[in-house]
Amino acid sequence: MGSAPEASASARIPAPAADPHGVRPVADAPSTLQLLRSLGSGPRGLTEDEAARRLDRYGPHTLPHARPEPFVRRLLRGLRDPFTAVLLCLGLVSAAVASWGTACVILALVAVSCVLRATGEHRAERSVAALRELVATTATVVRRPGDAREVPVADLVPGDVVRLGPGDLVPADVRLLRAHGLTVHQAALTGESVPVPKRAVDLPPGPDDTTHLCFQGSGVASGSATAVVVATGADTRFAAALKVAGRRRGASAFDRSVHGISWLLVRFMLLTPPLVLMANAALRGRGLETLPFAVAVAVGLTPEMLPVIVTTALARGSARLARGHGVIVRRLPALHDLGAVDVLCVDKTGTLTRDEPVVDAGRSDSEALRWAGISAWWTLQSADLPTPDPLDEALLAATGPEDWEAYDGVGVLPFDPVRRLATAVVRAPGAALGTHTLAVKGAVDEVLERCALDADERKRLAVRASELTGTGLRVLAVATGERAARRRPWTTADERGLCFTGFVAFTDALAPTAAAALSGLAARDITVKVVTGDHPGTAARACRDLGLDPGDTIRTGTDIDTRTDAELAELAAGTTVFASCTPSHKARVVRALRSRSTVGFLGDGVNDVPALHAADVGLCARGAAPVTRESADVVLVDPAGDDLGAIAQAVAAGRHAGATITSYLRITLSSNLGNVIAMLAAGLLLPFLPMLPAQVLVQNLCFDAAQLSLAYDRADPGEVRRPTVLRPRAFLRFIVGFGVLNAAADLATFGILLLSGPGLSSPDVFHAGWFTENLLTQALVMVLLRPSPCGPAVRWSVAALATLGVAVPPSALGPTLGMTALPGLYYGLLGAVLGVYGAVLWAWGRRVRVRPLARP
Repeated sequence: MGSAPEASASARIPAPAADPHGVRPVADAPSTLQLLRSLGSGPRGLTEDEAARRLDRYGPHTLPHARPEPFVRRLLRGLRDPFTAVLLCLGLVSAAVASWGTACVILALVAVSCVLRATGEHRAERSVAALRELVATTATVVRRPGDAREVPVADLVPGDVVRLGPGDLVPADVRLLRAHGLTVHQAALTGESVPVPKRAVDLPPGPDDTTHLCFQGSGVASGSATAVVVATGADTRFAAALKVAGRRRGASAFDRSVHGISWLLVRFMLLTPPLVLMANAALRGRGLETLPFAVAVAVGLTPEMLPVIVTTALARGSARLARGHGVIVRRLPALHDLGAVDVLCVDKTGTLTRDEPVVDAGRSDSEALRWAGISAWWTLQSADLPTPDPLDEALLAATGPEDWEAYDGVGVLPFDPVRRLATAVVRAPGAALGTHTLAVKGAVDEVLERCALDADERKRLAVRASELTGTGLRVLAVATGERAARRRPWTTADERGLCFTGFVAFTDALAPTAAAALSGLAARDITVKVVTGDHPGTAARACRDLGLDPGDTIRTGTDIDTRTDAELAELAAGTTVFASCTPSHKARVVRALRSRSTVGFLGDGVNDVPALHAADVGLCARGAAPVTRESADVVLVDPAGDDLGAIAQAVAAGRHAGATITSYLRITLSSNLGNVIAMLAAGLLLPFLPMLPAQVLVQNLCFDAAQLSLAYDRADPGEVRRPTVLRPRAFLRFIVGFGVLNAAADLATFGILLLSGPGLSSPDVFHAGWFTENLLTQALVMVLLRPSPCGPAVRWSVAALATLGVAVPPSALGPTLGMTALPGLYYGLLGAVLGVYGAVLWAWGRRVRVRPLARP
């Protein structure tokens, strides 16, 4: 067991489009002879000349893949971010009104942001490209007059005859001509965790039956075969999944959150200059001479460093993950999306379990286990098989030499996927002279049929086996039989009248770190859901063994098919395990969950590609199918194979990056909004401009440079405990409240300037006083308006910012910027204002605890 009976294998393998060369339809030709005739081939293959002609016609057998994106195009793609585009426009407008300093700074920030983002993604693409050698590179081909040789996979053409053996990767889509005991691993295509029997048939049973076909991307588990190539390159089932991989993705969590904030700010910035111009024209009679000031006000509201902060935070997090945890982030915003993930969908095989069975000794009959081990050992020895069957490996691991060495192997009848049995003939120690013992193991119904049992006993044993399989176990039946020694070969006719010995139960080997990783994800408020092509019982048992409650009901593909999208969203929210799922089922489940949550999907097979594209962030492991790696946003290449543990680390890095971005927005926008409110009020009340464009530029440069330290700040433990999503409405309430508080501090500063001297009548004194107060309040905001104590980088930046605020006006640079030294009384009164402002800021921040990064 292990595969889903409800979903056929063909339904799980992506079907290709119609073949433009007319080759693909012959795979379903009525008979083998008609197939070979249609391909112009035969049992001995093609001639070298004909193969060369077909190679020219069809081209190399390589999977279509997207060309590497040029670096310049990556740079330009960075401008599609709405906020970066707005900054670019503001820079151009600043240049148009001759504010050259402002224009140069803004355009430089845009360039730095685009370069950082493009460089990080280019580095990730190079790392992923290094994994592409995991695909088969050669194949054994028969070419007329019948010689077998190794040729590059890229040289295969339709009509080639290839040979397959244990351990080989299937190099193309093929139809079997001959097969002996052939089973293949096609988990990468269908999600089935056990090898699938394949056989050669002259007449296929039906269009949905694929037992006579093997597809590129699968691997031979046991047996051997000769097959004819029916599809190569873009016509293979593997390539069909690439078309899904090439589809454009929908908006991710990063797009929805940051873009929502960006467009909110865009509206403010577009409204600000006209309002300033109209207000100054109506109340002060000023004309276009206030345009530079209006642009400066818009720039003052703009968090110019946002693109740089976002890119730096994400790039640093991605670099740390690549160096320390074997995680390659191919798309930088995907790291932010990981921080926002609150639902993680995983496949069972390769993630929660290893792709190998183990004996469940507690549910196996000890005598049956001993005889099954003997059969496995002597079958492997006598049949001279190159590699043991996975079940035999599990049996050998559960038993030991003390169980085998006392017996002498006499003969063997290897496993046959049609007969579904394997038999070893041994000489038991102490047995009567001339007596041999048959040790038979195999499918329950086949073994019971060959045992000397009455109908009631056979039915009772079948029910017991069904109960075991119902709990997610795989079951082998074991029987023995005493036979007289002889010289002639043993045959399947001897497998009759056996004595039933018992059952051996197998379960999937659990990934050694999966249980701890699941606990770590739960501690971070991430709900794990299993979406697999495996049988419901198998999936549920793996979950229980790992401490993940599968719930009362395991949903299957049938449950998905009978629900509308709205009904499925409700069902998915309360379901932990979806089993017997096709690729389309997985994608629907992910889309349904995404309507309420931020969803990550971890997969490794071609059948997972649609779900990877449906998720906010797609993840895959190092050993994933090449097409899956090309489709994923994040590739886990940890040599230890701790995929879930690596995801937990990536989630923590994503949440830290998200918290950094939000801290910047929270600090900058609340401060900037307060400054803009005060600037507008002062512009209407004063007979001169409250702040010169050059002063706005220098102030913003100082503040922006200080805030760059936020990207290098340490992570707060509280930041990584919960999923992080920017919510524009809550964020707007936050910055308006603290922005008004900041404006009140600015207006209080205007009052002390009036009390301490000719502040309101002297533009230089007013400019100097407000410049100093602005930088000091912004320094306070950086320290107090954050959920945790700041690290060394931020402390040094805050100290430098405060020093500049006090030192610049009386310095030689002051007169150049239109500022002068301030009277001593001003500093005393300003200290009192800042003390009150800091106390209110600290108390209000602790009371409100508004977190723009919060659970959705």
